[in-house]
Amino acid sequence: MARRGRGGQRGFPGGAGANMQGMLRQVQKFQEEMEQAQAELQAAEVEGSSGGGAVTCRINGEHELIALTISPDVIDPEDPEMLQDLIIAAVNQATAAFAELSAKKMAPFEQAGAGMMSGLGF
Repeated sequence: MARRGRGGQRGFPGGAGANMQGMLRQVQKFQEEMEQAQAELQAAEVEGSSGGGAVTCRINGEHELIALTISPDVIDPEDPEMLQDLIIAAVNQATAAFAELSAKKMAPFEQAGAGMMSGLGF
């Protein structure tokens, strides 16, 4: 007489259907939380500065420069390169700040996603 296993329920204690529903709810919750974090990032604004605050800028979640403030003290017609360097440094600082914010917001989802995939055998 042939020995029979649990058939289609192999590897799913408590039944495949119940486990699948729970997993689908978990994935749906994960997706909603990730979409909320992405919306928060899109609405975020970060600031960068250089020259001890002589040049400041703000960028938004669309990576657009939305504000730029330049102190009159750093506007030297004889040295436009210095002002250019200060603007570049401020924008780069704001871009780095946004990248850091984005990494912090999205890290839990990357870790959870990897955990879910490994739990599924991937």
